[in-house]
Amino acid sequence: MALLKARRLWMWLHRWTGLSLGLLLAAAALLGALMTVLRPLDEALHPELFRARASSTVAATAGQSPSPVSSTPTSSSANDAAPGAPLEALRQRVAAEFGAQATMTLRPPREDGESLRVMVRGPRWEGTLYIDPDTNVELGRRGEAEGVANVVFELHSALLLGDTGKAVLAFTALAYLALLLTGLILWWPTTAAQWRHAFKVKLNKGATRSLFDLHRFSGAVLGLVLAVTVASGAWMAWRPIGGWVNTLVGEPAAKPPKVGKAHGERIPLDEIVAQAQARWPEGRVGFVQLGATDERPVRVRFRLPGEPHPNGLSSIWAHPVDGHVLTQLRWDRLDLAGRSTAWIYPLHSGELFGTAHRVVNGLLGLALFGMGVTGVWLWWRRRR
Repeated sequence: MALLKARRLWMWLHRWTGLSLGLLLAAAALLGALMTVLRPLDEALHPELFRARASSTVAATAGQSPSPVSSTPTSSSANDAAPGAPLEALRQRVAAEFGAQATMTLRPPREDGESLRVMVRGPRWEGTLYIDPDTNVELGRRGEAEGVANVVFELHSALLLGDTGKAVLAFTALAYLALLLTGLILWWPTTAAQWRHAFKVKLNKGATRSLFDLHRFSGAVLGLVLAVTVASGAWMAWRPIGGWVNTLVGEPAAKPPKVGKAHGERIPLDEIVAQAQARWPEGRVGFVQLGATDERPVRVRFRLPGEPHPNGLSSIWAHPVDGHVLTQLRWDRLDLAGRSTAWIYPLHSGELFGTAHRVVNGLLGLALFGMGVTGVWLWWRRRR
């Protein structure tokens, strides 16, 4: 009798967690699966944004810094930049258009023929500029929620609700662990006879029985793998989780250094990046992050040899005026949350093991979506 009551309780928890938060998780899983296709499809369908019009001379191999861009300035502010300083000209141009409160992140080309991208965040506009690295000419721009791929990504990562959506998705992802636990308890065979039939899927006994077997089989076989995917999504969605982990192990989070006084005259952004590259000549520049004012340092992110994160988390922070290095930190010297993110990000995005990994991640997303759909179907059929 006690076992029967416990089973009913587990069934109730599994059913109503799945019918509430589980549906949201299934939708996020479907959107994640779509992202594995939409990103490369978007680049293929819009070469005018993602590919430079002329063949880029930017080195694609690690250990070589982005080559200079022979800029043709298109604004008076850009004309103030030093000759042969295309990044500085671009920085001034963006600041003049979007205002002093806007922050920007530059993503240099990572292969020959790729465009340079500038992610702008400010009160006037948020989105990405696509720049020809050989001419500094703008190829086009997109708002943060423009284009199918961008909208799907924003839905998948934040439900178009910013930090609130990320918190909701993180909580929903963690609720999957309850679904997994209750599902495994309900499935777990208790006799030898039950073990013999535990992994059987009967597809010739009608739709309801077939879907029940598929739902049960997928949960039992793929549950733990899906749990890794879902848990990594929760980690990426909500940063406080990393903070909790650091607090638990007693490691302080890495913080940007204070800028302090300049040691000399202002130098172009290109020289700041070049000086940082000289510190790690074997690394590839992933991003150049600029604050809205000179009170925040310039952060040059590198991907060093052996680093799992595709964009790199190894960083050099430099003074925004004279470019002297404030501090540098390799990815494997970060706090526990940072070191974990170096692995969790490519694990979740499918970039850790190349194309095959992305395909597997897409299929896992479809499987999780299918489990949500079959769960609703089975509940609905039971009520009829």
